[in-house]
Amino acid sequence: MSERKTSDRLSVTAPKGFLAGTARCGLKKAGEDLAIIFSERPAVAAAVFTQNLVQAAPVLVSREHLRYRTHRAIVMNSGGANACTGEEGLNDARATAELVAEYFNCDDREVLVASTGVIGARLNMEKIKGGVREATGQLSREAGYRVAEAMMTTDTKPKRANKSVRLGGKVVKIAGVAKGAGMIHPNMATLLAFVTTDAAISKTALQSALKRAVNRSFNRVSVDGDTSTNDTLAAMANGAAENEPITKPAGADFDLFTKALTEVCRDLAIQVARDGEGARKLITIRVRRAPNERDAAKIAATIATSPLVKTAIAGADANWGRILAAAGRSGVKFDVSKVEIKLGDLVVAQRGMGLQFDEKRALEILKRDEVTITFDMRQGEVEVTEWTCDLTEDYIRINADYRS
Repeated sequence: MSERKTSDRLSVTAPKGFLAGTARCGLKKAGEDLAIIFSERPAVAAAVFTQNLVQAAPVLVSREHLRYRTHRAIVMNSGGANACTGEEGLNDARATAELVAEYFNCDDREVLVASTGVIGARLNMEKIKGGVREATGQLSREAGYRVAEAMMTTDTKPKRANKSVRLGGKVVKIAGVAKGAGMIHPNMATLLAFVTTDAAISKTALQSALKRAVNRSFNRVSVDGDTSTNDTLAAMANGAAENEPITKPAGADFDLFTKALTEVCRDLAIQVARDGEGARKLITIRVRRAPNERDAAKIAATIATSPLVKTAIAGADANWGRILAAAGRSGVKFDVSKVEIKLGDLVVAQRGMGLQFDEKRALEILKRDEVTITFDMRQGEVEVTEWTCDLTEDYIRINADYRS
């Protein structure tokens, strides 16, 4: 496949009716650091935000703007979080939306705003103004491929995903981009992510679909147990595919759309876990045969955030006891005597006790760049999957001098 076709397919502007523009403002030391996603026709928007009590100015402003009936654009910057910046920060976020709205001749409430970077410093609005001017001056479908790079901070690679689904004889496209490598933990979308779709869907149905998708994707990924002040996942749907409109969060078309949206979000979430700060390994945690989803999710999340488990995987140490101990402090009551634990396809514990297993085989499994931990409760029919990464000395190095 040619580079151009690959770029078109994975671009956030792959759905009909979307354009993008990027710019280098100078907020970051290198690379582009501002991006705009624009719908050529009025769209509806949905979003989920951080549940952290401390919320950045762009989160507060976007929450307000989300109430508006239509939306046209998302503007984001990296290199500055605009968090804990008081009334001045709120004014800066509003001014950014107004700059974009002025160019597109739309209401400023039709613009969602997002920022990422160091907490506590105000944005350089002169640089933002220059970036908005540059990005809006060169809007194109092709620029959609560069949005993922403009979002990056400590990420080592851009994150893109897309999916097509047929709804009532019409092909609907869904595309997404994300950034995130640190401060990643379930409790909404623990990062920045933006999704576009040309589906015709109501605002209410889109919000419902997005929440369902998040609960099976971004709320099942953790890097370090920290939730950011800026977390935002926003979606815009402009109806350009001209499918029969999905007006309610129910029915066959809604289910098909939600399934496709979930796959896009899950793809992005896994890319985030794989690219965790300092990570060398993607860890997939499967909790099987649980009595209910709530218990399974709590156990999976506790294992995923255990520094002892994550460092053991980093060191290729088949220390299954750390996995069982993590599950035991999850707050879930379960019968330990029924539990089986596997690393890859190797059973290392059964009935809550260790086995004599092939250490050489375990080492081979744990040295791979993808490791699966299966925690089989044998106490029900529910299965939950969560993704995380190993914890290495590089995570400490990155975060010890992030600000300086």
